[in-house]
Amino acid sequence: MPNVREWSRWVAGVLIGVVALLLSACEPAPTERPLQYSTAPAPGSVPVYRFAVHPLHNPQMLSAAYQPLIDHLNAQLKGARLELEASRDYQAFEQKYAAREPAFLLPNPWQTLQAMKVGYHVLAMAGDAQDFRGIFIVRRNSDVQKPGDLKGKVVSYPSHTALAAAIMPQYFLHKQGINVNRDIQNAYVGSQESSIMNVYLGQSVAGATWPVPWRLFQHDHPQEAAELKVMWETEPLVNNSVMARDDVPTAIREQIRQALLNLAKTPEGPRVLAGMQTAGFYPADDARYGVVSDYVKRFEQEVRPVARR
Repeated sequence: MPNVREWSRWVAGVLIGVVALLLSACEPAPTERPLQYSTAPAPGSVPVYRFAVHPLHNPQMLSAAYQPLIDHLNAQLKGARLELEASRDYQAFEQKYAAREPAFLLPNPWQTLQAMKVGYHVLAMAGDAQDFRGIFIVRRNSDVQKPGDLKGKVVSYPSHTALAAAIMPQYFLHKQGINVNRDIQNAYVGSQESSIMNVYLGQSVAGATWPVPWRLFQHDHPQEAAELKVMWETEPLVNNSVMARDDVPTAIREQIRQALLNLAKTPEGPRVLAGMQTAGFYPADDARYGVVSDYVKRFEQEVRPVARR
């Protein structure tokens, strides 16, 4: 039978062990090690540049649509290699270029203006300008017939900064007499596909998107798309851009630009473009996007700020 002193020591040992166990359980999990970027490629290798595409689709769909383009560009490119980078949502993508992380971007026109401010420049326009317009998706059995029918209802969008899929549709509603800040409930749901799916699932009565994701949705989800329809569309503006960071060597930028502009003329070009639901790449520069600056200025004066403050 242990004496009182031994018993006290035993109890103290148990308590210390329990406390240590509890403290270890409360310790945060080891943080993910940050990616390491070297300033120069390893001997015998070439520099790798990240090519970030804004969240037209979820990362898996975006990879399926855009990896063939990256593969084609890499086959044409000498002295460098590209890696496709997806983002979970618009905000994550915007944080990346604000920090000048990717070397190449495929942003929407509003993001193009923001990226110019931190040293990116336009190489080409991605798609026909006439294809860049907002569309409203509703269920085929919807009671919505005119914009006024949306009052008091939920309308879904990918992001508050999505130009064709939020800003342009909201400006359309504003011109139709809808106060988008008060008359409807705006749901920013993270991606183009989510905006459409919210309508299919009945979580919104209308969803804003634009023709490219809608065509892909019809292709990938024909059963669900058959229960939906386009109700209204906006006037077109100017399409997405392809941009390069200002410290990418001129020779690399020029190779990418030429490969994009010549893509439709190559044997594999039609297949690559069809996978992205894009007509082609067209000559463009920073000045081409001045029309977007004017449009956004009017929108912010009449409707709401684009960027959340």
